[in-house]
Amino acid sequence: MPITSARVATPHASRYLQQLCKHWSHKFAVDFTPESGTVALPPGPLTLAAGEDALLLTLDVADPEQVTRMQQVVAEHVDRFAFREGALVYDWRAVEAG
Repeated sequence: MPITSARVATPHASRYLQQLCKHWSHKFAVDFTPESGTVALPPGPLTLAAGEDALLLTLDVADPEQVTRMQQVVAEHVDRFAFREGALVYDWRAVEAG
């Protein structure tokens, strides 16, 4: 399974984590606190972690052909909540399993 992660610099990481989890809780199984969350997206789970200056997003997508699409879906949703901040940067990188 391809696992990818992005560190998104923002002072509002916890706010966006909670908004995203609440938004997706209407469609998917979600578990979250102000510091961390998990969303059971159909292609694979999204894990979120909020720090003081960044939001860490980790996708574990089963189908390699869906990785890029799911990265875009997650980024677009975070961007909707962060519209006041301007353009956020998503530096998606492969994560070594193990």
